[in-house]
Amino acid sequence: MNIFHKIALQGLLRNRTRTLVTIIGVVLSAALLTGVMSFGISLLDYMARGAAEVHGGWHIAFFDVPDSFVQARKSDASVLDAATTVNIGYAPFSESEDPDKPYLFIAGYDEKAFQTLPVNLLSGRLPENDREVVVSGGLQLTSGGEIREGCELTLELGDRTRDGLTLSQHDRYDPENETFTPRETRIYTVVGFCQRPQYEPSLTPGFTLITRIDPNGADGSRNVFVTLNDPIRISAYEKETEEGYVSARNDDVLRFRGLSDDRMFTSLLLAVGGVVIAIIMIGSIFLIHNAFNISLNERTHQFGILLSVGATEKQLRGSVLFEGLCIGAAGIPVGMLLGLAAIRAVIAAVARNFQGILYSSPLALVVSPPAVALAAAIALVTILISAYIPAKKAAAVPVMDCIRQTGEIKVEAKAVKVSRFAERALGLEAILALKNFRRNRKRYRSIVLSLVLSVVLFVSTNAFVIDLQQASEAAVVFTTLDLALAMPTVEDDELVALFDRLKEAQGVASGDYQEVRRYVCTIPAEDCTDELRAELGEADAYPLDLLIQFLDDDTWREKLAEAGLTEADLDGAEPRLICTAKIQNLVNRVLMPEEFVDMFRAGTLDTEIAAKYGDGEQTKAVGLTFVNLIGHDSPTVGEVEQTPYFFIALAPWSQKAAFDALGAPAEGKGMTFRSDTPSGSEAEMLEMLRETPPTVSYTFWNMSRMTESNTNMIFIANVFAYTFIVMVSLIAVANVFNTISTNIRLRRRELAMLRSVGMSERSFQKMMNFECAFYGLQTLLFGVPLSMLLSWLIYRGMYAGGADAIDFILPWGAIAVSAASVLLIVFVTMLYAVSSIKRENIIDALRDDLA
Repeated sequence: MNIFHKIALQGLLRNRTRTLVTIIGVVLSAALLTGVMSFGISLLDYMARGAAEVHGGWHIAFFDVPDSFVQARKSDASVLDAATTVNIGYAPFSESEDPDKPYLFIAGYDEKAFQTLPVNLLSGRLPENDREVVVSGGLQLTSGGEIREGCELTLELGDRTRDGLTLSQHDRYDPENETFTPRETRIYTVVGFCQRPQYEPSLTPGFTLITRIDPNGADGSRNVFVTLNDPIRISAYEKETEEGYVSARNDDVLRFRGLSDDRMFTSLLLAVGGVVIAIIMIGSIFLIHNAFNISLNERTHQFGILLSVGATEKQLRGSVLFEGLCIGAAGIPVGMLLGLAAIRAVIAAVARNFQGILYSSPLALVVSPPAVALAAAIALVTILISAYIPAKKAAAVPVMDCIRQTGEIKVEAKAVKVSRFAERALGLEAILALKNFRRNRKRYRSIVLSLVLSVVLFVSTNAFVIDLQQASEAAVVFTTLDLALAMPTVEDDELVALFDRLKEAQGVASGDYQEVRRYVCTIPAEDCTDELRAELGEADAYPLDLLIQFLDDDTWREKLAEAGLTEADLDGAEPRLICTAKIQNLVNRVLMPEEFVDMFRAGTLDTEIAAKYGDGEQTKAVGLTFVNLIGHDSPTVGEVEQTPYFFIALAPWSQKAAFDALGAPAEGKGMTFRSDTPSGSEAEMLEMLRETPPTVSYTFWNMSRMTESNTNMIFIANVFAYTFIVMVSLIAVANVFNTISTNIRLRRRELAMLRSVGMSERSFQKMMNFECAFYGLQTLLFGVPLSMLLSWLIYRGMYAGGADAIDFILPWGAIAVSAASVLLIVFVTMLYAVSSIKRENIIDALRDDLA
């Protein structure tokens, strides 16, 4: 260890407080870098494992290959695993309603394929031999529900050919140029229904039926799904082995390893990571740079003496960099351990919330040695940058300026001049504080900039969380139901019988069955409110869509009582329905019915309706009584036609037959349930549906799970956003504390001189309070407008990114907290620094040359 390194160590030991605060800053910086990177790696691992659950864990697939190619892949040393499927053949399917899918396609899986290519069962079980099949759920819908579990399918298997070439699932149906050649007849038993295989293109010519490979058969060509030992080599492996065959990568899994062709996702990942790391580095550089800058200001006289006796600029820079390495050696390992411990605790707190949002697998901490090493390297680079800049600057100062210490303080009259009005208005103490700022603008700006950075980060992060919450809440439609079953083509008697069975499931508190039909009616302009006319434009009359929701009689009576009416109030020659008629108001909160604007002037309306999608010749007179009711949720399938208004009437199920002559089709039909235990009720209902499946297709929703996922996402976003801002704020606080306290330390002779000429303790404290006020006011003057601007830019970015239902909301609470925190931090830091100055002997302070 040379003399310069010894001097650097002595300086660190002599200024223990500043050294400790600087080390704490390095610890926070390293902890934040390690935590962010570890969380990013853990999140990507969670996404990759979840994608493997849904899409399979394979890396690359080769289609329509011979058995020799498959065996070569299985024996390849670079292959971890290989799963095989066989293209058994096609069978004509005359019941198909899709002109682009006139076939059934039978695929055989080996045992590895069932493990590697997850078959997502909708009902039933997997096949146990080569004469059992699971069928695509889309096929059940196309066949009108005629294909059911347990039924037998007699299929005439064969091949599709074109110009002598055998076609596969990757060749679209071409009726003019392809031919089907029958080969044999087989009988398969349906044992279950599944989702369409994820690796299969959507525009395939055949609905897939999955069976097991006949171990003694030699059916068709093969597909092999390869999992590599080292997926980083996937591009090279593909080039070496493709041999002209069609291949496909499992981008749904590889993109989370950074290995897919999805450049947009990779760029987004790098951009987000780069922004986060840049924010951490900026905050850290401010802290560490200020610490070294102030340390060098202290040692300016010492550097001047060393330069005068022959020390070189390189030796002085080396001394400062050695000081940075010492601080890094003390702070980085502790920071890395703290970051891993903190992110482990945070992940443990939110792991349950992640489970079920996208995948069933839980989020777990993954410690990646390269990521941890990169965090340590970035922290070290941050320290060296922070040390090198002031070291280079200090070493370039002329020797005499260093010895005299004239580089930092500006004493020109114009630079510190204060107006007479300010002198009279503010008083001596304030003037002294103001002149001090003007004498050393660099140090003053450094403190203000540190405070502004903390304000901007805190406020803008809160603004981002508010926007994220709005976007999440706007994405979820308000609903009063927990479970819904849509059955658009079911007969009425089967619907009622099925409802009577399902309502007995455990936890079900209430339920209803219903049907929604769309009609149209023409309303004269004089009956409409001005707001509706402004929405629709000027006209003599308006054709309006009227939805009639036929509820089971018990539920309808409950809605009638909720509206404060009785059945006697609706007596009349024609059917009189209760109706909600309101103009839409798109805001990011749930509104009460009375908060919406009415569509019509009067409280009742008589009109004639016709089917929306029909010949319009059949009409029916109805009376509408308008009420303030929250709409009753209905199960719907497909796209819902949007209108700028809510015009929905409720009618009892017993009146539905009176509207049949109009010929309006069911737009939504099924049943809904409220449950105390939605997950338990869902499981029992699905079991009932498997045991006695309906004769038509259906769609089942667990709305409570969707709501829970939304709540979990908001919770997770809040946890990580606030954890990030707390850590960055701690760096900023350490920065401010270090800068202000050292600034006071450097002014000990100046302050001792003021006390020696008779400044009282009260005046001295008053001067310090003015300095606190100036710091705080300058910070808020710049920090609040900048944070507002950044909040607006975040809002515009999210709005442009698709979150167009959010409003711009300034985080006034965060602004108030940041303003109070700035004043508190500055005041407490100043109080601590001044108390240490007051304890010193005035004579000793005046003699101190800060060498």
